[in-house]
Amino acid sequence: MKRIYNTLAVLGTAVAMLGSFSSCEDYLDKEPDSDVSADAPFKNFTNMQGYIEEIYNCIPNKAQAYWTSAWNLGDDEIQNPQADGIIIHQIDLGNYFAWQNNDQFWFAAKKNGLDPTSADAFNHRLYGHAWYCIAKCNKALASIEDNFVGTTEEKNMLLGQIYFFRAWWHFEMMEYLGGLPYITEEIPAGASPRFERLSYLECADLAAEDFKKAAELLPIDWDKTEVGKKTLGNNQLRINRITALAYLGKNYLWAASPLMQHGAQTGGTRTYDYDAEYARLAAKALGEIITLVENGQTQYEFASFDYKNIYNHEKNSGVDWSYSELFFTTGRAGIQPGGKEALMRGPSTGWSYTRYNYSRTFGPNTLCAQDNHIHQPTANYVKNYGMANGLPLDDPESGFDPTHPWKDRDPRFYHDIVFDGVQYINAKPDAADAAMKYAGLATGGSMRAVANASRTGYFYQKLVPHMCQKYDQGTVDDYGNAPHAYIPYMRLADVYLMYAEACAVSGGRNGKSDNCSFTAADAINRLRDRVGAGHVADKYNGNAFMDEVRRERAVELAFEGFRFNDLQRWLLLTEPKYTVKTSQEFIRVEDDAFFADNDPRDARVAEFREEEILTRNFDSKHYWFPLLRDDTYIYEGFQQNPGW
Repeated sequence: MKRIYNTLAVLGTAVAMLGSFSSCEDYLDKEPDSDVSADAPFKNFTNMQGYIEEIYNCIPNKAQAYWTSAWNLGDDEIQNPQADGIIIHQIDLGNYFAWQNNDQFWFAAKKNGLDPTSADAFNHRLYGHAWYCIAKCNKALASIEDNFVGTTEEKNMLLGQIYFFRAWWHFEMMEYLGGLPYITEEIPAGASPRFERLSYLECADLAAEDFKKAAELLPIDWDKTEVGKKTLGNNQLRINRITALAYLGKNYLWAASPLMQHGAQTGGTRTYDYDAEYARLAAKALGEIITLVENGQTQYEFASFDYKNIYNHEKNSGVDWSYSELFFTTGRAGIQPGGKEALMRGPSTGWSYTRYNYSRTFGPNTLCAQDNHIHQPTANYVKNYGMANGLPLDDPESGFDPTHPWKDRDPRFYHDIVFDGVQYINAKPDAADAAMKYAGLATGGSMRAVANASRTGYFYQKLVPHMCQKYDQGTVDDYGNAPHAYIPYMRLADVYLMYAEACAVSGGRNGKSDNCSFTAADAINRLRDRVGAGHVADKYNGNAFMDEVRRERAVELAFEGFRFNDLQRWLLLTEPKYTVKTSQEFIRVEDDAFFADNDPRDARVAEFREEEILTRNFDSKHYWFPLLRDDTYIYEGFQQNPGW
């Protein structure tokens, strides 16, 4: 743990640097003498909030951490061979050590180029900043009592943010690495402490205490406080009571989950074996949020799923924030995506990182001429998108027809997935590209080149619309449109999903928390009502209902970077159904004239089948990332994760 301790050891001398508050100048004016002494950051609200703003600034942008980035590490995504050096394929190979130095990975332990004050997304990584930010939190907690002068409200809001961030940075590391030292004290400069590596559950209990303190101290809405009036209308990214409760619930649900309760193992036999008490605590925290939201007592609400043209993400008139705008905005003066549904986001600098190269990595490289690292959904994952009636594809009563596989699907399928025949180019293409006007994703189609197009038979456009290519760029991601892409760390839909899972542990589909009127089934159906999908069928009970909760999570949170951690905590990461990545193979029956006059969902196909692209050779060690080798060599008691 030399790097960790070195980071912490310099804290005593780092305060002078932190006193510059350069990351907060857009929010709060620093006082002229704020970098006179090491205690200056803690003497009043303005200075101390500036100190905390640097922690916000360290939150990595998951999708734009480098020229091209990767964040979907489960069975959900694959890329073309030119991207084999990026983290997705390295995980496919079982090379988990790649997390430590892969520039394209937001979680990485990047050693060079990190800068907590930088507005450049390339200068931020999760592990690379985590111990520094935790040290900042502990320094603030050690200093506030002796130095701070201000109102009780000011002090509470400062402390609430600090407790939240101390827990959040620990929790984000725990998701991938397991139990770690949970640092709660200031480390003097030059010290060489020997912190014990705790179990996952011991860490989770400590994180819960910090999240609870944050929830108790923070307001629901900063704009409705005296403190928040100083930055009225600019408080959307600030941590509040709802954010703290959401992560408290997530922390408890993760602690309740099979991996954390039973340890890494293969076979999948304990995938439904949760801890009931942790699940109850999760449901309580999340149920409080749902009750507040449903009663209109928060600033949060669901984005609208109301479209004039769902394939082009064209919302109907009168819609403020659409579902698409949770992840991508255009023509809105560069406003950050997320709307009123996003609960947790970091700062984002906008269009330049969107346009170079993020928005051009979701389609054929001949049309999206940036780096040839193309994000593609696997066919095995696309099967999670069930039917409009709410049933999964493999239910005998679903109505799924393999000769019309795109017909009557869950409405999110048409929003998220580019399938064969979707009009991909709205403008008139050159003759050389004419065959790609209607997505040629059938076997042997115009967009099926493994090297620079789709190797799976699909693209996805949930996060970025298909118009981000050379013919239609002027409508969405060119300079004048000020496009802005961002994937929230937490949004309101996730609260309902986690609540449903937590309640289902003991109560099945009718399980509920005492502080919320919603049952587990109600929470899932609330999300399906938003998009116009059918409710969970009454016949799904017990483990079958939990499977539907998990499938809903796969669809609603698709491609947002959560799938790996879900399969991990459910003890399914090593199981055959989830280790195979497949392509969709079929013969297109219709011609281009059909697609010019008809909805592509009505198209016929023949010989609809899947073919294996690769299989991950995973065993129990692949449930956790390996720790940095340097960290495990410092002293005998700090052990590497098993198998590494």
